[in-house]
Amino acid sequence: MDEYTYPIIFGIVVGFISRIDMLKTDYRQYPTYPHGRVIHLALGFLAAALGTIAVPSIMEREFTAVTFLTIAASQFRDVRNMERNTLEKLDEQELVPRGKTYIEGIAMAFEGRNYLVIFTSLTTTIAYVVFNFWAAVVVGIITILISKKFMSGKKLKEIADIRAGELRFDGPNLYVEDIHIMNIGLENKQKDIMKYGMGFIVEPKNFNVRATLANVGQRQAILHDMSVSLGVFKDDGTPSLVPLVRRDLDDGRIGVFTLPQVRDTEKAIAVIGEVPVLENAIRIPSESKANQKGRELK
Repeated sequence: MDEYTYPIIFGIVVGFISRIDMLKTDYRQYPTYPHGRVIHLALGFLAAALGTIAVPSIMEREFTAVTFLTIAASQFRDVRNMERNTLEKLDEQELVPRGKTYIEGIAMAFEGRNYLVIFTSLTTTIAYVVFNFWAAVVVGIITILISKKFMSGKKLKEIADIRAGELRFDGPNLYVEDIHIMNIGLENKQKDIMKYGMGFIVEPKNFNVRATLANVGQRQAILHDMSVSLGVFKDDGTPSLVPLVRRDLDDGRIGVFTLPQVRDTEKAIAVIGEVPVLENAIRIPSESKANQKGRELK
């Protein structure tokens, strides 16, 4: 056997295991099972093979062979486009859609995970070739843990305080505490809202979080995850029964109005807390040069 046979096999196996570990069908039921998962596992295997084969190419000074990694990068960008297009089509049929920001975040995650697989298989194979099998095992475990770390982002409960808010009407105006949600003129719809509706207040923990919660895509993600986890008292063509999130312009709080089929306050707060902080929604205005100069002048 060639001296690179065992390192290549081991690198591909570890890389593929890392992709399996990062692939999960959760409460959002995406990727779908089984066909959606088969697609991503097949791409993960190819990514593992690409990362592994780069090592013997470098060792044998076949540097031109490494250029196929650039081709792989363009192929995995197509994965991102595929995910985006698929989710946008599915979003048209959702009672409470994900929104474009949420979709873009999911598409970026699936592209990025293939690069993490390449990183895992590449470093594991290098460890096997340069050192030995046991060194490769240690490096494989470390890189899988690193991949898991990069796979998971922040949750809403980490950046904001969440509590139940009083749902009330002032004439035709619907409020969650003092945050205006919308105008409902029909009395029977008002009764439905008071019967089935629930309100919540999400308070930002700092100035940066205010800017993040102001993002419309982040707010839409809250509504979508609430509807998936707890259901929604709504059907197509009922615009007055639409869950909404509105923002207090003074202090950055947001009021969440939803119509869940499971009316459990504790569960609802837990669901809101587990909503991912969307990568494309994160803003850090405190790091801007203008704000830093303002603090210096004070």
